[in-house]
Amino acid sequence: MAIKRSSEQGKSSEQPANERKQRNELLQSNPTTEETSSNEDSLRPQRLADYIGQKDLKAVLDIAINAAKQRGEAMDHLLLYGPPGLGKTTISLILATEMGVQCKITAAPALERPRDITGVLVNLNPGDVLFIDEIHRMNRITEELLYPAMEDGRLDITVGKGQSAKTRSIPLAPFTLVGATTRIGALTSPLRDRFGMIQRLQFYELDELTDIILRTAKVLETDIATEGATEIAARSRGTPRIANRLLKRVRDYTQVKALGTITQPVAEEALELFQVDKMGLDWTDRLILNTLIDQFHGGPVGLDAIAAATGEDRLTIEDVYEPYLLQIGFLQRTPRGRMITEKAMDHLGY
Repeated sequence: MAIKRSSEQGKSSEQPANERKQRNELLQSNPTTEETSSNEDSLRPQRLADYIGQKDLKAVLDIAINAAKQRGEAMDHLLLYGPPGLGKTTISLILATEMGVQCKITAAPALERPRDITGVLVNLNPGDVLFIDEIHRMNRITEELLYPAMEDGRLDITVGKGQSAKTRSIPLAPFTLVGATTRIGALTSPLRDRFGMIQRLQFYELDELTDIILRTAKVLETDIATEGATEIAARSRGTPRIANRLLKRVRDYTQVKALGTITQPVAEEALELFQVDKMGLDWTDRLILNTLIDQFHGGPVGLDAIAAATGEDRLTIEDVYEPYLLQIGFLQRTPRGRMITEKAMDHLGY
């Protein structure tokens, strides 16, 4: 991408050699992103019309995309939040396809040094989509470099050290930043407020997950009955990523056992083998619930005590297992700790 620096061209010969070298390294560095290609992942839908679920979000994005295209501008910055596996990355790829631009993907932990984010930003073409996953984990220095980039389309960098240090402003091409996070409360207010659109992704309904599984099975050239897809969908915890993962495991089982089409009994038999029950609970979910019942009489009990009793990491329980157990009403949070519900006890056979 050509960067206009007309005001500095006359002074370039006066800059010390090491200063020019440092600046050139910043401009050419781009180690943290990857450009997506049309065949990167055949399981992902390529167009907004093909994206299943998230109807409200699709309606908002459809308006934003068409408005930006009519004005010939880059779309406004977008922040997506919600549980993992609901399609944040897929949405960013779809936005790039709909806008006719490229999507570059990176994660906040990979942007540790100023030169990392600098290399990413200066190599963006006009209108490109930059997707930053886990944006709540971005360090303070990198985050502050994003502020003028998002608002004013410029990058402020410091060249040199000590008394010879100088601040340079580099103009950037218009771009769309798509940030993804599972913990929107962990974002700082200055960063969050710079996004023009903030949208939450919802868990998927049973019929939506069934359609996703049927589509994935078609891409994978796997024979599956609608009832078989529904059985897998019911155990997918409202999450497309889990649905596709379970489908692949059921496909393996069907292939090895030479059972042909994935029917409802075949899917049920396979998922029972993989210890995924009818509510989508796996072995660890049931361990947490059974520990609450057997050792703590149903609670209330603190999260640290549950972690110690089950041998699981505290953050893993809180971020991975607890949200779904709360969503389906198997667990309650109280001021005194976690408590199991009667619904969970009925499901476990107590």
